[in-house]
This record gives sequence, structure tokens and C-alpha cells, in this order.
Amino acid sequence: MKIAAVFLLFLPAVLQCQTTPTPVVRFHTNLGDIDVNLLPGSAPLTVANFMNYMNRGAYDNSIIHRSVAKFVIQGGGYQLINHTLTAITTDPAVKSESGLSNSRGTLAMALSAGSNGVTDPNSGTDQWFFNEVDNAASLNNQGFTVFGRVANAASLAVMDKIGAVNIFNGLFASPYDAIPLINYRSGDTVQDSNYVTVISVSLLANPSGIVSASGFGGYPAAAPGSYVEIKGSNLAATTRTWGSTDFKDGNAPTTLDGVSVTINGQPAYVYYVSPGQLNVQVPANVPSGGSVPVIVTTNNQPGPAISLPLKPLAGGLLAPPTFLVNGKQYVAAFHADGTTFVSTGNIPGTTAAPAAPGETLIFYGLGFGPVMPSTASFAGQVAQGQSSITNSVQFKFGSSTGQVVYSGLAPNYVGLYQFNVVVPVDVPNGDTALTVVLGGDTVPQTLFIPVQAKP
Repeated sequence: MKIAAVFLLFLPAVLQCQTTPTPVVRFHTNLGDIDVNLLPGSAPLTVANFMNYMNRGAYDNSIIHRSVAKFVIQGGGYQLINHTLTAITTDPAVKSESGLSNSRGTLAMALSAGSNGVTDPNSGTDQWFFNEVDNAASLNNQGFTVFGRVANAASLAVMDKIGAVNIFNGLFASPYDAIPLINYRSGDTVQDSNYVTVISVSLLANPSGIVSASGFGGYPAAAPGSYVEIKGSNLAATTRTWGSTDFKDGNAPTTLDGVSVTINGQPAYVYYVSPGQLNVQVPANVPSGGSVPVIVTTNNQPGPAISLPLKPLAGGLLAPPTFLVNGKQYVAAFHADGTTFVSTGNIPGTTAAPAAPGETLIFYGLGFGPVMPSTASFAGQVAQGQSSITNSVQFKFGSSTGQVVYSGLAPNYVGLYQFNVVVPVDVPNGDTALTVVLGGDTVPQTLFIPVQAKP
């Protein structure tokens, strides 16, 4: 079974363009989730220190052990193990990287006092605190390192909810002498459910941007059936494309190595996963005409939503970055044998084989919309047999229109369109502008194709 092998033409070039956005962690507490943007650019040592504790599970089932109203909530020091508060084993202290302000909603390292009773800026280990209010005036001059910011209003609301929990001063000795307790009545025995518990701290998939497949136009908007590229960080733990074993009865996978994506709440088809990029196909029945939310879930942890504009059609022909030569974007067309590229030899890895007037060429595309028969799905299924796109399509070579012999799904591929087009006999020699008109609208690609009449 061939599974969209032509996509490999554009993947390597796309991967070189990946960015590294801010890592996002989620404090999953019994009072709600707090998502935090970590700040390795400002506090790399502190972020690395925090993530070392997080990655080994040191913060799982820990508690908020100190709360000072309208000031801070503090945790990271003690885990609840078998109904007993147990100190987390600490690593060596991390050097202070103070500089960012302890403003409302920031996450900072807790510090200890030295033998002289003065706060030691280089004493931070496992404990951290959230600034409930702007504490710049009281904390900025003491070396407290801010290494994260609460990511959104919903997370700030959870922080405030924790800060509003009743504080029981003196119920326990230090370090629990300002502990917040949920639904606790004085004189009762403290139960596990009374503690404000950080159930887990984990790194979230963090998408930073989304475009349609860059080898097919790379548009900011997509269409039902389009493939899109999601860039970001922590998107997956592995790097691979789907394979034949991932398919069931010809249906493409919606989960690949623990990664899934929803588009407007519907499962997308996951073609490629890597830590910095995902390639997925938009489901066929997602409504178009506006923007829809896209959510990446990695190992059962959904990340923040990003927005994807959807149009009814977003056609684009295969024209990978490797076919951009001296400022001209050449289309990746094939001769009738299906293996030889149309080229003058100026495209790396190709031989001189320009198109000839009167010959039939093969083009591939994405985002060209519904097909007939209606039983042929243009998303999520391996295409069987021939089909025909329902929207009109024209291929113009300069001012001349080529005859479209076939326009439908490419058999044995998923969501890939194939166009067999006859080059008009009056096309002059040289690089000719190729324009595609889909449903009456010009496809927004500026493409060229080399033509040379046979002697």
C-alpha cells in the first residue's frame, strides 16, 4: 500500500524551519489546572532545575504547604505519601538568575535564609511560589528568580482560588504553620482531601503556529481534507510518519505514538509526528467559513488551543521548497511514467526533462475539495479507483489552457489529488507560468514549468 510517499519530498525542507517556542507546564491540582509558560531564555538554570524535579515525579502528589493572603502560595517541598507529609529529596542549589519582576501571576524559586538570617539568593532547590499580587517592591531586591508566568486567565483564576483557601496558622509547626486546608474544621483530624494537592506537574504539547502543507502552498488557511503542519514544542516523543500497519481497513490513524489532534472537536488524521512538528489531515466534515480550534493531545494531556482559518477550498499543487531555484518556484510535475520530474536539470536531484507541447503530465495537489462518487472520501481513507472533483478546475500554461484528462483522488493515497493534463501545443519554449483556477478562483501559487518542443 502506498501511503502518500510524495509528501517525503517536502518534509526535510520543512523540518529545517522549526522553531522552539516557550515550554508550557501544567500544575494539575485538586482545585483546577494552572498552566505556566516557563522562561528558559531568562532563567535557563532555574528552568532546567525545575524540570529535573518535574521529570522524576518529585512534584506529583505534593501539596501547597504555605499560603500568605494577598502575597504568595508556595509548594514543591513536600509530597503526601501514605497519608504522611514527606520532604522531597533536594538537588544541589541553583544559582540565582533574578532579573524578571515578581509581578502577579509569576512563578519564582523559593529561597532560604543564610546563617546571618539574610535571604541567600543562591539557595533555591525544589520549592517554588506563585505571586498572587505584584510583589516587586518586596521581593525583587532579594534575588528571587522568576522562571515562569501563568499562561491564561483560567489559570490565574485557579491560582486565586487556591489563594482564597482558609489558612490555618499555628495548626502545625513550621514549615506547615501557614498551611491552607480545604473544608477543614478546627479540632478535626486533617484528611488527605483537606490538603491543596498538586496531583501532577507535566510538560504540555505547545503548538506555536499552523499552516497548510508547505510543499503545497503553505497557506495560513486550510480546507476540509487539507493537510496542515503544526509547529511547536513537546508535540511528540517520537519522529515518524504513519505506515501501513497504522491503518485499519483502509482508514488512516487518528492517534500516532500517543499523539492525537482535534480540529473543531473532531479527530484529525495524524500523518507525521515529531517533537517540533505534526502533520495532520483536516477531517472532511469540519465546517468552513471561519476559524476553528486545534488542540494537540500528547499522552492524554491536551495542550492549549490554536486557531485555524478554514475555507471551503484551499487548493495547492505539489511545489516543494527544493523546487525553488533562482527565485522561481517550479511545480513538481511528472512525465507520464510517474517517476521522472519535469525539469531542465536546474532542480537539485533531477535530470533535464522539460515538458513537451502535446504530452500529458501528472500533477499532485491538496485541498481541492469534494469528489464524486460521494462514497469516495477525500479525508482519512485510502482512495480506491478513480474519482472526479466536484469543482471545476483549469490549468493555464501562460495564456493557453491545457486539457484536464483526469482530476480526482490519486488511487492508493490519502487525500492526495491527481491531475493528468495535456500541455497545449502552442506553449512556447522556456519557463512558462502555470496558473490553476479552482471553482472560478485562482489558486494563490506563483508557479513555473519548463517547456521545450521536441525537435
